[in-house]
Amino acid sequence: MAARAASTGWVPIPDLDKSAGRDYVPPAMSTPLQIGDVTIPGRVLTAPMTGVSDLPFRRIASACGAPYVATEMVACDSFARGRPDVVRRAAIGDGLPLMVIQLVGRSPEWIAKGAKLAQEAGADIIDLNMGCPAKEVTGALSGSALMREPELAARLIDAAVNATSRPVTLKMRLGWDDASRNAPEIAALAERLGVKAITVHGRTRQQFYGGKADWRAVAEVKQATRLPVIVNGDIIDAMSARLALAQSGADAVMIGRGAYGRPWIAAALDRALYTNDVLEEPGVASRLGIALEHFTATLRFYGDALGLKIFRKHLGWYVEQALCPADPALRRAARSRLCQIDNARAVESALAALWSNSALPIPAPAHM
Repeated sequence: MAARAASTGWVPIPDLDKSAGRDYVPPAMSTPLQIGDVTIPGRVLTAPMTGVSDLPFRRIASACGAPYVATEMVACDSFARGRPDVVRRAAIGDGLPLMVIQLVGRSPEWIAKGAKLAQEAGADIIDLNMGCPAKEVTGALSGSALMREPELAARLIDAAVNATSRPVTLKMRLGWDDASRNAPEIAALAERLGVKAITVHGRTRQQFYGGKADWRAVAEVKQATRLPVIVNGDIIDAMSARLALAQSGADAVMIGRGAYGRPWIAAALDRALYTNDVLEEPGVASRLGIALEHFTATLRFYGDALGLKIFRKHLGWYVEQALCPADPALRRAARSRLCQIDNARAVESALAALWSNSALPIPAPAHM
C-alpha cells in the first residue's frame, strides 16, 4: 500500500504575513545555533520522544523544515548488543540534514560503547538523557534518577565525551524534586567535562508532566554556564516560546508534546520567532499530504501490520489537530473510528474524506 501524499500537493511552510503584530523578539533568533562544530540552522529543536520520534517521524519533520530532530531514547547496553528494537530506535536514515542520537544508561562502559556506535552510525550530535521521568527508566537508576547522583553523572558524561569526537549534549530536568533542584550545578559540571550544550525541561522529575514548566528556573542554569542552553517544557506556540525565552534567557527552545500531530511546528515556530510574526501553520490540503506521507513512510519502515499499529497514535494526533470538522466532538468521534480501522488503504481513504470535509462516512473498522 502506498499513500498518495504527492497528489495532495503539500508544500513547505509558506511565507508569513508581514503585517502580523509584534511582540517579544528573542535577540539570538537571527543567527544559527552552534553546538560544538555543528551549526543548527534554527533555534527551535524537536525533542527526543520515545514512541514518537522514530525514523518516519524524523523524516517528515525534516521534510517540513525542522532544523533538529533527535532519535528516540536509545538504551546503550541494548544498542551495543544489537537488540533489534533498540537498533531500530537509533536508525538514522540517509538524507536527513542532521543526525542526533540520544543515549540513556547507567554504566560508563556502556555509555562509552553507545557513543562510539552512535558516531559510527553517522551521528552529528550525541545527546545524553538525564531527564526521563518514566518509572521504568528511573527504576533502573537512569534518566532523571542520575540527578540524585552527580558523581555517577560525571563519570557517564566523561565516558561519553572521551569516547567520541562528536559534540556531546545533555538533557535534564530542574532536579529530582523541589528540595533538590541541582540543574545549575550539573550544568556547570557538564561544561567542565566537555559537554557542548544543555537542554533543561522546566520541571522536576517528581512533577512528571504535571503543573506548569518553570521557565524562570532555567535562567539559573543559563547563569551557571557559558554553554548554549535550550529551554523545554510546555512550548506549543509562538507566545509560549517567546515567554520561555524571555523568562529563561535561553538560546533556543525545544518542543516535545507540542509536536504531536504537528511535525511542521518546529519549522513554523522557528520562522515566527525569526521574523517576529504570528505562527502560521499549514492549511487543510497540506496537513493531509503531510499525514499521508508520514503514514506511507511508517508502513514502509515497519511493514503494514506493525506500521498501522504504530501509526495509530500519530493518526489520533493528526485528527485532533485537523482543521475540519470544526466541531471538536466530531473530530473525537472521527479519531475513535479511524483508530479502529485495520486496513491501510481504508485508513488513507478515511483520512482523505475527513480532511476534505465531504459527506463520505468514515468506513467501519475492517480487517486486512
